[in-house]
Amino acid sequence: MPDMSGSASLAMTHLVTLAELDEDKVTPGVLGFIVFAVMALAVWGLMKSMNRHMGRVEFKETGDAEGSAGGGEAAKPQRG
Repeated sequence: MPDMSGSASLAMTHLVTLAELDEDKVTPGVLGFIVFAVMALAVWGLMKSMNRHMGRVEFKETGDAEGSAGGGEAAKPQRG
């Protein structure tokens, strides 16, 4: 089996170059932009899904409100 440590260190070298650290200047850089863009896309997708699900919900009141007002006393158990 080939040694994977060389390819892993090469991959980490490419990842580290995206997050360079300059002692005099600190900016979010490319890596910060990528993280922000992914989070923005995730929030957009969640909002779109929520709007779709909320559109399927029916907020119609049933006619039970009139019946429960008059019949509420009859439904209570009688203690005697």
